[in-house]
Amino acid sequence: MHESSYVDDGAEIGRGTKIWHFCHIQKGARIGERCSLGQNVNVSNNVRIGNGVKIQNNVSIYEGVELEDDVFCGPSMVFTNDLTPRARHPKGAAGYKRTLVKEGASIGANATIVCGNTIGRHAMIAAGAVVTKDVPDCALMAGVPARQIGWVDERGMKKQYEEGM
Repeated sequence: MHESSYVDDGAEIGRGTKIWHFCHIQKGARIGERCSLGQNVNVSNNVRIGNGVKIQNNVSIYEGVELEDDVFCGPSMVFTNDLTPRARHPKGAAGYKRTLVKEGASIGANATIVCGNTIGRHAMIAAGAVVTKDVPDCALMAGVPARQIGWVDERGMKKQYEEGM
């Protein structure tokens, strides 16, 4: 862990995890083994992050978000946790919508994941996409709002487009 980063009491960090400059890991967060958190990453209270997860620079993982093993979060991508936020009337954790990113999924740079959705296993979200609904396993999603444009395999290679999408 870089000396400019903070880990609050009550946070758990797995063996072999690297935390770069200016990160903050908040109370109750659990980060697995062999993860990499780029600079300026914030992991909020009670967040769960699996093993082998790579989080690029300038990403905040807010309470209500869970990342399974081997998830990739591209630079400056965004998670939300409240569909109707108000500064004057915050709902707190009880009002947060759960977001689950399943094993091996990848989220591109500057993509936004609207809370309350699940990203399927090995799915790939294109850079700049805005996900507003659940994403199937191995789906390739792009656009605003994101729509399925194809399929990818476990290695991220594009598969032949299937009829009826």
